Amino acid sequence: MHKTALVAGSSGLIGELLTTTLINENYYDEIILLVRKKNIFFQHPKIIQHEINFNSIAELNIKANDVYCCLGTTIRKAGSKEEFYKVDCTYPFELAKMSLLNGAEEFHIISAMGANKESSIFYNKVKGEVEEKVKEVGFKSLFIYRPSILIGDRKEFRLGEKIGIGLAKIFSFLIPKKYKAIDIHKIVNAMILNAKTEGLGIHILESDQLQTFN
Repeated sequence: MHKTALVAGSSGLIGELLTTTLINENYYDEIILLVRKKNIFFQHPKIIQHEINFNSIAELNIKANDVYCCLGTTIRKAGSKEEFYKVDCTYPFELAKMSLLNGAEEFHIISAMGANKESSIFYNKVKGEVEEKVKEVGFKSLFIYRPSILIGDRKEFRLGEKIGIGLAKIFSFLIPKKYKAIDIHKIVNAMILNAKTEGLGIHILESDQLQTFN
C-alpha cells in the first residue's frame, strides 16, 4: 500500500529533523512538504515540495495518510501577537481541516509544555487553543506533543532559549523530568514510532513521556 506523509513546518528545528529522518525511513513512499519557498537541501525521490501561501491552506487539495504539523514561531519573529496567533493556531487548524477533508486519518502536532486555553500567558493560551481546535476536527488518531525547552541545532539565535538550556543543564539534578530540556531527536522518534503504531483516539504526550523515546 502506497503511504504518504505531509509535513508542514519542515524549515523549523523539529520539522527539519523529522523530514530528514522520514527520508531515511522505509515507512513512507512519499513525503509532501508545504513550504513558502523550496528547500534545495530536500532533494530526494521521496520528496515533493509544494510552494504555498499559508493564508490559503483551506483551499489546498492534498492527500496524505499521516500529517505532521511542526508550525511555530515567536512573537518577535512574527512581528505581532496577531501574526503569531495566525502561525501557531490558525494555520495548524486550517491544515487539520484540509487534511481530514482529503482523507488523512492521523494528525501529529507540536504544542508546548503548559498549553492551556485558559492560561494568562499568551503563548500557553494560544497553544491551548490550537489543541482544542484540532481535537474538534475529528481525526481517528490525534497525537499532541508538549515538549519543554528544545535542545537542537537551531538556525536562528534565541538568547532566552540559550540561557534556559544552559541553566537547565547546570541545575539538571534539581529539575523534575517533566521540566528538563529535551533533545529534539526524542520528539521526532516519538512521532515516528506513534505513526507506526495504531493508536486510535486523542493522545497527549508530556515532556517527561517524550524523554523516554531514545
